[in-house]
Amino acid sequence: MPVSKTKAKLVDVARQLFAKMGVENTTMNDIALASKKGRRTLYTYFKSKEDIYLAVVESELDILLDTMKRVADKDISPDAKMLEMIYTRLDVVKEVVYRNGTLRADFFRDIWRVEKVRKRFDEKEILLFKEVLREGVEKGVFQIDDIDMTAELVHYCVKGIEVPYIRGHIGANLDDETRDRYVARIVFGALRRTAEPKAPLSEG
Repeated sequence: MPVSKTKAKLVDVARQLFAKMGVENTTMNDIALASKKGRRTLYTYFKSKEDIYLAVVESELDILLDTMKRVADKDISPDAKMLEMIYTRLDVVKEVVYRNGTLRADFFRDIWRVEKVRKRFDEKEILLFKEVLREGVEKGVFQIDDIDMTAELVHYCVKGIEVPYIRGHIGANLDDETRDRYVARIVFGALRRTAEPKAPLSEG
């Protein structure tokens, strides 16, 4: 088995164990046994449980980034694309957190520890927002003075509501149409969008 596949298997096994037992209750030996790899192999790739925990988070962020890239590459209007990227970002993170069971508690408790891993993701996400904003400006959909600054602001605004969104503190009692209307007003009010959304974003 190639090296990259071995590492990926260890990360996936660790993610499953963390989700089931919690990070604190999972040992490096548990991961080695469950993956059918020896402790020596495990320590070849990861020096500690901390390292493999952060690798689990990083692998989930890579999946999120790929999902956002697919949205950015869609042949739809920049305004609809921007809203779909924002919803995708929030919904995928929410799904990841809840799918990982007991890892959820560790995620919220260790939010700042996770920041070390998120830096690379944040930089790439900002680049994706820049691409869509630039496309919107070129097509006359957005009127923006500084694309770089605006992309960073969008990124940090979405990041700021991530935890309350996951916990259901934001928009929990709103239907999709009402939610879309509120978000569109905020986002496009800031971007000074010059046209109405080309297509509905929610399918029901």
